[in-house]
Amino acid sequence: MPINAASTIADIIQLAVAPVFLVAGIGTLLNVLTSRLARVVDRGRSLDRDILGNNPSFSSQMPIGEAQFHLTELRVLNQRMSWINRAITLATVSVLFVCLVVIALFSGELLGIDLSRSIAAMFIAAMGALVFALLAFLVEISYARKMLRVRPELLASRAPNQ
Repeated sequence: MPINAASTIADIIQLAVAPVFLVAGIGTLLNVLTSRLARVVDRGRSLDRDILGNNPSFSSQMPIGEAQFHLTELRVLNQRMSWINRAITLATVSVLFVCLVVIALFSGELLGIDLSRSIAAMFIAAMGALVFALLAFLVEISYARKMLRVRPELLASRAPNQ
């Protein structure tokens, strides 16, 4: 009997390897998302300092057009933060469901309970959360692309080496 139990546990471990790789992949996605969030927060703080300067009454010496552009950029950064936070939350939920799948695989086998429907439902939930996390990430990327600004005079001028 111990040989059979060891072989069964080995089979379960083999089944659990794929979800563990999925957890590692989502972990990498979470790393990318948190890095992007940190950059957005840093840029927002920089803009706050530029707009307000040392005077919180919003009467900086910045030209009005430039201040308006910075305010627009702050609004977009706020949207980006919201979408990144959604993506992080959904990716984390996805990882939690994957972990529950691994737990259910082992628990079902050890307790002799058929949890196949529950395991399938949790895996579907994990993939659904991951899909929505990736969609939120795409929305955030589109906001970032919209705010990319290259000054026309830089595009019109020739490179120094030409």
